[in-house]
Amino acid sequence: MSKIIFINRFFYPDHSATSQMLTDLVFGLVEGIDDEEIHIVTSRQQYDTPDALLEKYELINKVHVHRIWTSRFGRQNLLGRVVDYLSFYISSIFILFGLTKKNDIVVAKTDPPLISVIAAGVAKVKGAHLYNWLQDLFPEVAAELGMKFARGWPYTMLKKVRNKTLMQAKSNIVIGKAIANKLRSEGIPDDKITIIHNWADEDQIKLVSHEQNTLRYDWGLSEKFVVGYSGNLGRSHDFSTILAAAESLKNNDDIRFLLIGGGAQLESIKQECIDRKLSNIVFKPYQPRDMLSESLSVSDIHLISLKPELEGLILPCKFYGILAVGRPVIFIGAEDGEIAEVVKKESCGYSITQGDTGNLIESILKEINLLRNTEDGSKKIRKLFDDSYSKKRAITEFAEVFRR
Repeated sequence: MSKIIFINRFFYPDHSATSQMLTDLVFGLVEGIDDEEIHIVTSRQQYDTPDALLEKYELINKVHVHRIWTSRFGRQNLLGRVVDYLSFYISSIFILFGLTKKNDIVVAKTDPPLISVIAAGVAKVKGAHLYNWLQDLFPEVAAELGMKFARGWPYTMLKKVRNKTLMQAKSNIVIGKAIANKLRSEGIPDDKITIIHNWADEDQIKLVSHEQNTLRYDWGLSEKFVVGYSGNLGRSHDFSTILAAAESLKNNDDIRFLLIGGGAQLESIKQECIDRKLSNIVFKPYQPRDMLSESLSVSDIHLISLKPELEGLILPCKFYGILAVGRPVIFIGAEDGEIAEVVKKESCGYSITQGDTGNLIESILKEINLLRNTEDGSKKIRKLFDDSYSKKRAITEFAEVFRR
């Protein structure tokens, strides 16, 4: 029996974005295949809990989960993170060589960066088929974020090695057309590029009305217009524009800003709120997946930000969950960015440039006056999600790629 082997640093029950995407996909794929086994090569950690020690091997929903040893320094220290990556690379070589047979499919994601190099080497030796599933582009992201190693000859060498694995692959699955265009500019031919958008789970995530949403009451937001941000508060996202708008609106007691999640910028954002005396920003941790409908529906409008220099290298997947609960968005980033284009084309929110605090405030106040979130408005946004960004659609597209 042939195998499809996915490799990613995190998997169920972890809640991180790449883990949730992978979990959704494989649990969906396994229901539709009879002649292939699905295997996962992952770590024993969880995204925000580096000292977690999950089971070394589990069979979950007919999916074989192999959790390999890694160091456990976590995400807060850059050197420790590099050591965690290196230990994952080394351990993955041994497990992949043992698992992979001729004509198996090996699917490399992008956590840790350049894991495709390991997967490509094993696939070549074993006569397996390599697929790269690209959530972002490394080392370009590292370079744009100013990391010291991503410059000069190391940057050139890393990109050359990465591109070699892209050329070896049967297909490189990317999550948007902007990333596809970046690959084309690197000389990757069209027949090795497949666009499959990320998604949210249409069966799990539904719009919850304010009247039925207990979180709005529990969090003291039942009488407020809530401007939300949900997900990773990482280095690739701009929060200066959001904080400036919150400061300008801090005397408007009808508006609250809600930040749900965690990440590299969380503590600095909290300190900014203290320094600016911003009591109109509410912080909440990541919510359990079975509470996503409620947590995403708390907000009347959602914020998405992406630094313009990262356009075409990253695509914020929080967009899909927002659409699933029928909420409009305010995108802060490049005017010609991929999400900005969808927002404009589908009239599902607003798009502003980074630093344009006035336009952000105007968009929030306009949304309050428009009361867009009527039942009809929510249904229109949800229909956009169902038509283009559902989990069922994505699983069908992945299955077709693997069949080819």
